[in-house]
Amino acid sequence: MRILLIASAFNSLTQRVQAELRDARHVVATEVVRDGDEVRHVVDRYEPELVVAPMLRTVVPEDVWSRYTCLVVRPGPPGDRGPSSLDHAVREGRTRWGVTVLQAGAEPDAGDIWASADCELPGGVAKSDLYRGEIADAALEAVRSAVARFATGGYRPRSQQDLDPVVRPAVRQSDRRIDWRSDDTLTVLRTLRAAESQPGVLDELLGEQWYLHGGHPEDQLHGTPGEILATRTGAVCRATVDGAVWIPRLRPRPGPDGRATFKLPATLALGNRLPDVPERPAPLELAPERLTYAEISYRERNGVGHVRFSFPGGAMSTVQCRRLLAAYRYACTRPTRVVVLGGARDFFSNGIHLGVMEAAARPAAEGWANVQALDDVVEAVLTTTDRLVVAALGGNAAAGGVMLAAAADEVWCRAGTVLNPHYRLMGLPGSEFWTYTLPRRVGPEITEALMRDAEPMSAATARRIGLVDRVLPVPPHRFGEQVAELAAALAEDPDTHQRLAAKKANRARDEATEPLASYRDQELAAMHRVLFDPGAPHHALRAAFLRKEPPPQGTPPILRG
Repeated sequence: MRILLIASAFNSLTQRVQAELRDARHVVATEVVRDGDEVRHVVDRYEPELVVAPMLRTVVPEDVWSRYTCLVVRPGPPGDRGPSSLDHAVREGRTRWGVTVLQAGAEPDAGDIWASADCELPGGVAKSDLYRGEIADAALEAVRSAVARFATGGYRPRSQQDLDPVVRPAVRQSDRRIDWRSDDTLTVLRTLRAAESQPGVLDELLGEQWYLHGGHPEDQLHGTPGEILATRTGAVCRATVDGAVWIPRLRPRPGPDGRATFKLPATLALGNRLPDVPERPAPLELAPERLTYAEISYRERNGVGHVRFSFPGGAMSTVQCRRLLAAYRYACTRPTRVVVLGGARDFFSNGIHLGVMEAAARPAAEGWANVQALDDVVEAVLTTTDRLVVAALGGNAAAGGVMLAAAADEVWCRAGTVLNPHYRLMGLPGSEFWTYTLPRRVGPEITEALMRDAEPMSAATARRIGLVDRVLPVPPHRFGEQVAELAAALAEDPDTHQRLAAKKANRARDEATEPLASYRDQELAAMHRVLFDPGAPHHALRAAFLRKEPPPQGTPPILRG
């Protein structure tokens, strides 16, 4: 079937719907639209059999929905209405929620129901993580059902007239306000999590206004409510009336020029405004009962070393890459047969940290350092020959993050993972040894297509072409547990010894044919030319991406996607 996706942004859910509908052999086109006129234009241009809106903030015009069946994906159960459904669910501590696929009509959220699916909402998980995880799983279940029902031609969608609607008002910043003098830790965390990663919680900090992004509990530090107690790996710890919370990222309120701002590690955003507070590193091997914030942790179990990492937004700055490398090197000193990289829910990695780069006094120099630091991590994985390395992707990955995974002996993905194994849309030629790992895994022709087409792919497609070795059909909160069981079985497998011997021999053979240093030098030379060229499109594309602005006019078509 010929399907047109219309969306306000090519976000994670839109990408996943596109990828999975294409997997089902539908012909799918995707267009980002800003208003009703653009909706009319793209529908007239494509003349689709069906229109699906995975994430749409604008209203579908009557002259479109009266001519075409337009299915709107709504992250709320049947009968739920209003623009802030998932925000309310997280703020209220709901344990179950749902997704409904509605037919667009005259009244928002009131159209006939084509399909719905419910899902669990695990406690302590931020809205954006739920949206990419449990909500996205339910959305795909409902979308698949709705598309199949439409294709039969005989299905009659269910009217909402027999439902008692629950109309939820938009959550505004006045509703999100934190009263540090009276709100307990749980209230603060729910408020922060319901606004992560957009729009954040507007708050006053050190005499200025910031949007707070992300929140994690702290069970040992205490102080005057609202004050900054400590820092850790870029995050700040603020006291509540009964404890404290870690806030990883801040975003300045836009200035007089009105230009959009972007999220940064909290300590970097504050700069010299930050008071003289201690840096409190988290131990790499954290006690299971601790409630605190740690980007990287290590756990050893059943002959497996688990190096878990979870960086806000999936971006990895220079210092984060260096910390990950140190943790990985530590894991490789331990008496294990298997090392698992990742295994947490949500993002695996999206590669270098464009925000830290954009904010640097010398962005090119910061980008250059970041690329080399990530290369160091990938090279360490590629040159590990005394144990098997598994990359466990509980969530999405892109660019250098995909290449980090591809360097492992085995790549395991949760079934809902979306992969973007390319760099083109940021105007970068790429690094992280992709010229070595991708052809080795998928062959030269597919490698060329991946880099040229710059399209998201599902975990199933990645498995089919050889980029992924195993797909785990489990919900996000079960992924880590499933990975641990499979990794323990791999460590006990008697064939692992033979695999290690073959791995060592293959690495020696490849090194003799062309050293890894040769791949690295060639890739870095191309990256250096772009990073240090002030006229290269990458710089404008990076700024537009971070500020969620349209690609700049004049960007070469090959870079606009």
